[in-house]
Amino acid sequence: MTENRPHSAKIWDTRELWSRDRIAAHQYQRLTAQLAYVEERSAFYRARFADTGFKPCDLASLDDLRRLPITRKADYVATVELDLPWGSHLAAPLRDVRRAHYSSGTTSKPVPNCWTAPDLDRWTDLYARGGYAQGVRETDIFQNLFSMSWFVGGLGAMASYAKIGALCIPGGSVDSERQVRTIFDYGTTAVCATPSFAAHLAEIAAGMGLDLRNSKVESLALGGEPGAQVPATRAMIEDRWGAKAYDAYGSLEFNPIAWECEAQTGGHLCEDFAIAEILDAETEAPVPDGQPGVLVLTHLDKQAVPLVRWWTGDVVVRDSRACACGRTHARLPGGVRGRADDMMIVRGVNVFPSAVEDVVRAMPGLSGEYLIVLDADTTDAKTGFLTGLKIRVERTRAAPPDIAERISAALRKSLNVRAIVEVLDEGILPRTTHKAKRILREKK
Repeated sequence: MTENRPHSAKIWDTRELWSRDRIAAHQYQRLTAQLAYVEERSAFYRARFADTGFKPCDLASLDDLRRLPITRKADYVATVELDLPWGSHLAAPLRDVRRAHYSSGTTSKPVPNCWTAPDLDRWTDLYARGGYAQGVRETDIFQNLFSMSWFVGGLGAMASYAKIGALCIPGGSVDSERQVRTIFDYGTTAVCATPSFAAHLAEIAAGMGLDLRNSKVESLALGGEPGAQVPATRAMIEDRWGAKAYDAYGSLEFNPIAWECEAQTGGHLCEDFAIAEILDAETEAPVPDGQPGVLVLTHLDKQAVPLVRWWTGDVVVRDSRACACGRTHARLPGGVRGRADDMMIVRGVNVFPSAVEDVVRAMPGLSGEYLIVLDADTTDAKTGFLTGLKIRVERTRAAPPDIAERISAALRKSLNVRAIVEVLDEGILPRTTHKAKRILREKK
């Protein structure tokens, strides 16, 4: 039996069952070759290795990876600005590059990431591994609700679900009513979407007099933003769709990173594709399993734009124990807990938007939409420190008169923070077909 082929009804690739020792041995072997490749082909890393006095042949164990500096998004953007248009991270000849996707440009000018043909094959196979783990098979009808323009998720989903053998519909994240009609008219059974768009389509369907629970959809792979592993959000989406919702975690630079299996106990890291470190956000020291830290990733076989110790900024918790499904690759229970730069410190309490989301979406009488507002009402004028949070929510007709007080009390009980709650009519807060922005910083 060869790898990259299903060996059972539930496993796509036999590497998913490797022992922890075999995973570590594979990572060391691949890392040795990858660092040599990076030093030879990447102008950025060749200079960085020289600055630190590091030689790939010096690698005696996986722990030696920590001798190398962290690579951050600002480093990447700077190389593009100095070496337009592709940047000095590019490690493959441009003639070998087959695909470029771009960052969203929300914090800087959109910058490219590239793939060779083998890179695309690897991406597709790993993505298919995730879909297969969530129960998708060749008999499924898959409707892709990830954006097809610029965004990295859409084309990856199409290629991977086609590799599984499913019938694929490239819906994208537009034409909401048409998406709903297509789901019912053509018997869609599996969907990929952002959690925000999945919740939005449930509202659209209800407005059309349709109930997605009566569709044939059985599986939703939710990615692009936290949500699928926020308990209240997962419960809300599963209830509105009558289907199982799975976390599908990836990024422009590393796609995919970790996908949940049918056990829904945290996404399985693709540890044969990337080495994952979990580091303290302040000290950058490793943290043990079970403790939150920032995920840092290193490619093991990327050709076009290989990255070494890439700071994702995502706060996660790792569990290296085998899953109930039998897979041995470490999991990220709870998914992305938040962004390190989105963490709010309220009178010494660390709060992520996902924690607020879990409280809001578990509260009866609300639409589920919310916005965290940071303004003068919740900020100490002298120190600039947060003294509380302001939360905007939408009430439904079922909301009790004291809904604001109930939310405030629930936030204080769950998070130990003061909350000012502004209750709006349903439909006031903005909806999104892509990634929702949950924090608004206002100046008065």
